[in-house]
Amino acid sequence: MRLAILAFAAGVFWLQTRAELPLPAAWLGAGLACLLAARLGGCRVGRPLLLLAGFLLGVAWAGWRAELRLDDALGADWEGRDVVVTGCVAGLPQPFAQGWRFEFAVDTVSTVNAVVPQRLQLAWYHGSQAAPAVEPGQRWRLTVRLKRPHGGANPGGFDYEAWLLERGIRATGYVRPGPADKLADFVWRPAYVVEALRAVIQRNFARLMPAESWPWGGILTALAVGDQRAVDGDLWTLFNRTGTTHLMAISGLHVTMVAGLFGWLAAALWRRLPGAPLLCPAQRVGLLAAALAAAAYALLAGFAVPAQRTLYMLLVAAAALWSGRQPAHSRTLALALLAVLLADPWAPLAAGFWLSFAAVGALLYIGSALPAGAGWGQRLRGWGAVQWAATLASLPLLMWVFQQFSLVSPLANALAVPLISFAVTPLALLAAVLPWPPLLMLAHGLLDLLMRFLFWCAAWPLWQAPAPPSWAVVLAGLGVALCLLPRGLPGRWLGLLLVVPAVAWPPAGIPFAEARIDVLDVGQGQAVVVRTRRHALVYDPGPRYGGDADAGQRVLVPYLRWLGVARLDRVVVSHGDADHAGGAASLRVALPVDRWLSSAPGFGERCQAGQRWQWDGVDFLILHPAAADYDQGRGRNALSCVLRIDAGERRLLLTADIEAADEAALIARDAAALRADLLLAPHHGAAGASSAAFVSTVDAAEVLFSAGYRNRFGHPRPAVLARYAAGGARLWRTDRDGALRIRLAPQRVEVEAWRRQHRRYWHGR
Repeated sequence: MRLAILAFAAGVFWLQTRAELPLPAAWLGAGLACLLAARLGGCRVGRPLLLLAGFLLGVAWAGWRAELRLDDALGADWEGRDVVVTGCVAGLPQPFAQGWRFEFAVDTVSTVNAVVPQRLQLAWYHGSQAAPAVEPGQRWRLTVRLKRPHGGANPGGFDYEAWLLERGIRATGYVRPGPADKLADFVWRPAYVVEALRAVIQRNFARLMPAESWPWGGILTALAVGDQRAVDGDLWTLFNRTGTTHLMAISGLHVTMVAGLFGWLAAALWRRLPGAPLLCPAQRVGLLAAALAAAAYALLAGFAVPAQRTLYMLLVAAAALWSGRQPAHSRTLALALLAVLLADPWAPLAAGFWLSFAAVGALLYIGSALPAGAGWGQRLRGWGAVQWAATLASLPLLMWVFQQFSLVSPLANALAVPLISFAVTPLALLAAVLPWPPLLMLAHGLLDLLMRFLFWCAAWPLWQAPAPPSWAVVLAGLGVALCLLPRGLPGRWLGLLLVVPAVAWPPAGIPFAEARIDVLDVGQGQAVVVRTRRHALVYDPGPRYGGDADAGQRVLVPYLRWLGVARLDRVVVSHGDADHAGGAASLRVALPVDRWLSSAPGFGERCQAGQRWQWDGVDFLILHPAAADYDQGRGRNALSCVLRIDAGERRLLLTADIEAADEAALIARDAAALRADLLLAPHHGAAGASSAAFVSTVDAAEVLFSAGYRNRFGHPRPAVLARYAAGGARLWRTDRDGALRIRLAPQRVEVEAWRRQHRRYWHGR
């Protein structure tokens, strides 16, 4: 059964890597046929056929669920149009600087012929007056403007579209200014009751722990109700550097602790009731209480994958023990895996799925080899074995997903695990039920001591390496299994050799005199990474998204980590507009930079026409602005740093936000210098740039546009696209094609679109 479940899981995962959905009915028929043949065949053919049946049924299940979800789509003709909908606030609303963000379950659509999905992600912005307070379970009639799910598509980046698909959110948008009718203060549905309870706890914590005097209050909120958005963004960097991220959200360890505590209390009280143990053994009452407590906490925490996994494991174990059986740990874990995939076939797309099951699997794998006994020596050795197993099992996955590993993680977790699990989290949960300030003061005080320790640990170095290929991660998994074999078995040391490729994968080599240029998909803005054999440059660190989020933090730094770039030789911030310079602060904090160039004050040395340098046989030249341009009081766009990159006879021109007047000045100064094979179009394809004279002078064969999906400026403009197309250029767009990856070599130029090369069935749907 366990192997069949693993085969089923493999089928589910394989389906999530497809560019197109196969027909579920065909896979279901093939799976049932294999299952029947396995029953009729002998042992020799029965087991392989059973595994094949499991794989086929996994594909069929995931494909059928995907078809159902994709059918619930926003009509293509209704993107960007006003639609009147009635429904309920379905999730915990998130306040932000400009208003509220929340999930909305649609009940009825009032606009005639409008095709609107059942679940939306909406933002309600402050206009002339503040957006009204939004609470879970409220019923509203709203006028909204929607678009299909769309997110950035970048190597090593977060797939926002997959995240929306998993949550069943099939359109995003915003509430239009104007009348909005609240039809009911609360609609009584079980899911809304849970969300309303989470909101009450969140409000109580916010009232009792004002942010100005309770710096770690957001962590306590996250531990109580699973609202990770309450934690300041910079703190996640701290937790990542110390390997304690899993403790600051609702993890399986927390659910297990809550279940164990309630189970023990229920059993202890039941034993003290006269005659009660005769009616039902205290152990069974404790199991029932533990299961109910785990379910309640998992729901309160938002039902994330680690909580799901733990809940299902506890339910399987409780059911077996209730019936008097003692199931094998591996069987319990396999059944939990099956339950997670049946409930959520998109779970394998989340890093938490892999980390959670890998860590628990490793602990169960070594469980029988742990030293027995109650002495402190045995307990210490057992604790060390558990730490070693969890650390080693997560190491390849951390390098695969995050490309870094905290060297101080075992030390940090040695204090953080017991303190968070057995002190801070129980106090936070008790304060959720009984909002008494001393409880929160005690929890916050303990957390403050831990945070001081974590800040000290964060100063330790991280192990970083480029993202390894999938085969290296699989090989490392085999190596981990070898390393965790019991003592005395020969060949255990070979496991470490198998782990090495995953944790020390070398950066991709670039030939001399060639450059690799990546125009990242950052929405309405611009971020470009340029690499030669031994050097790296960033041309614009991308836009600011609002609040504490920017492209530097969300896109650029993760991408550089994915590449294995740990240091930048130069950053060119073309000008001071937020869509080009908004990610500079995050980039400055994350990576050391040898030199900054910009036309905007505060970003380092001034860029100026004539500046040039050469790296590994590749030439770089600043063409604009001229020194005199700074003294003429020109606008920020007019002072954009224009960078030309030459690899032998091939050229790329990066133009930022120059406009027609600046293009004319460049042509007058040196028209021949503008000739290029590739061009990153000026000002995202705005109407005021890409003049006919500039287009013909550059005469690029490949023209790239960095623009956001359905952006409010209408970039790139149809007239501009037509102008380049008339000259025979091939057009590329980040909003359609995702990140654009360029190979600039002396004899050839290659452009690849990330969405085309790594398409998934949910993209654009």
